[in-house]
Amino acid sequence: MEILYKRHAEYLRKVKITFSRNFVNEIDWTDRLIGIKGSRGVGKTTFILHYIKENFANNKKYLYVSLDDLAFTEKTIVGLVEDFVKLGGKVLFLDEIHKYTNWSQELKNCYDRFQELKIVFTGSSILHILKGNADLSRRAVVYEMEGLSFREFINIVTKQKYDFKSYSLDEIIKDHYEIALEITEKIKPFEFFADYLRYGFYPFFLESKTSYFKKLLSTIYLVLESDIAYLNNVELRHVQKLKRLLYVLSTMVPLQPNVNKLSRDLETSRLTIMNYMNYLEDGRLIKLLHADRYRTMKRPDKIFLDNTNLMYAIAPENVNKGNLRETFFYNQLNSRHFVNSSKSGDFLIDEKYTFEVGGKNKSREQIKNVKNAFIAADPVIK
Repeated sequence: MEILYKRHAEYLRKVKITFSRNFVNEIDWTDRLIGIKGSRGVGKTTFILHYIKENFANNKKYLYVSLDDLAFTEKTIVGLVEDFVKLGGKVLFLDEIHKYTNWSQELKNCYDRFQELKIVFTGSSILHILKGNADLSRRAVVYEMEGLSFREFINIVTKQKYDFKSYSLDEIIKDHYEIALEITEKIKPFEFFADYLRYGFYPFFLESKTSYFKKLLSTIYLVLESDIAYLNNVELRHVQKLKRLLYVLSTMVPLQPNVNKLSRDLETSRLTIMNYMNYLEDGRLIKLLHADRYRTMKRPDKIFLDNTNLMYAIAPENVNKGNLRETFFYNQLNSRHFVNSSKSGDFLIDEKYTFEVGGKNKSREQIKNVKNAFIAADPVIK
């Protein structure tokens, strides 16, 4: 345990608190078993270490442990918890839970046996936490951590000088003029827009903008070769087809997929293509747009890359203004709303609002007779 406490102290010493994410206020930290999942690179580890450092620094009742530590080739989670509780431990933070084979059963056992202990764990977005071998659905409260929103990016690059708050979609629709006026009196948000589209989604842009795309490509390869392959039992010899599928989709998105053609091009079955597309979506590399919220194994209406940064990293030759606009809109709305395809416009939000996405000269012709229909337009993408 002493080694783990030393590593905990070293992690906290190295982490620098440069900004805070509002996500911290969305979590009910009083729950006994909290799961935080999200794609590689969105900052889950840094987020957890920030939270500990700001609230519990130098308190041995709180311990951070990464489960990719070599100690866990022999040590179990249950064994760790037993030792931690004996030493008076109150809250245990388990990072990279998906790196531990029997995570689901052991978390259940710890929850049931040690009722005075709280556990916070993080895992890959691919991890179906509520579908593990043990039933955690009545025990764990699971949150999804997204990449940075455009609002968060502005707050960070302006060093939180204004600390712009978030608004609900209903508030924006109802009071968009007043909200826009309040913001533009302080800054010109479009001044930051092009940078956000290129490198603003993943917080590691703060480390270096020069090496950003190199790091992002490395992250993508890890998702494909480690997370997807391991958690979905994809043999390594088939990972190359996953990579090829991602690249093919990247050169064409947003597209209406021809699954039969993709199946022929990649020399694999139609069912495998559908499975691979779902794996890529779980890994937050693509987004599948369907006509309704109850998704099935049927072909999606449209495919996008998950965020605009991936467009510049994987297939920069395919970046165009229409592609950027629609990908940005889908990405920003998808985290808090049901986003579906629309027969009348580009997107249907929460089965209530229809949006047509375009530039400053976009007309309402296509949605003129549609109730609750709006234009989402930008004047700056060239």
